[in-house]
Amino acid sequence: MKERKMHSICLILLAGLLILGIQKSDIYAQEEVKNILSIEAYDMLNTVPDTYLIDVRTQAEYQYVGHPNNAYLFPYMFFTTVFAKVNEKYEYQLSQKNKDFVAEISKIFKKTDNLLIISRDGKISALAAKDLVAEGFKKVYNISDGFEGSEFPTFDDENRNKYYRQLAKRNKIYGFQQRRHDGWQFWGLPWTYEIDPKYIYPPDLKVSGQ
Repeated sequence: MKERKMHSICLILLAGLLILGIQKSDIYAQEEVKNILSIEAYDMLNTVPDTYLIDVRTQAEYQYVGHPNNAYLFPYMFFTTVFAKVNEKYEYQLSQKNKDFVAEISKIFKKTDNLLIISRDGKISALAAKDLVAEGFKKVYNISDGFEGSEFPTFDDENRNKYYRQLAKRNKIYGFQQRRHDGWQFWGLPWTYEIDPKYIYPPDLKVSGQ
């Protein structure tokens, strides 16, 4: 009798632990950002329900460089009027992170939606995707080759990257430091300059009175 009672108690405890384990695994369903290529992202948009493309570049890039069709604009940073030399290149500088980035996305999308994050070359989108995962979004993908792609040539290994870029510069290789050797545009995926207010950063619509 005692053995049967103990057996029942053990089964109840085991069931409780399993339930807690399932709940915990659901809460922490995604601890790291998943990296995919543009062509994979486009396939997901066409085949997987509740999948959305979020462009985290600046408003200027979205408008003047172009953007993927039906990409929602949520800038992770903004352009400033600060002009400076960084890493041997003169550029207008980006602001610090958009403090409302996650909050604005949370107003539009569910934590269980498939969110595909795209930037120019996959770098800023990786930061943005990481922030979304940290805030509980469970299905976040970084489009690692970005919209324009990385500067040519680019290698993941920093030593190789530095060496081959030196060779390319010294020998005046065509395309050195240019983009579109990979990325959304390189794959020939649909993109446009036209802007639909439906996909614009919501605070910008409030300012314009739309």
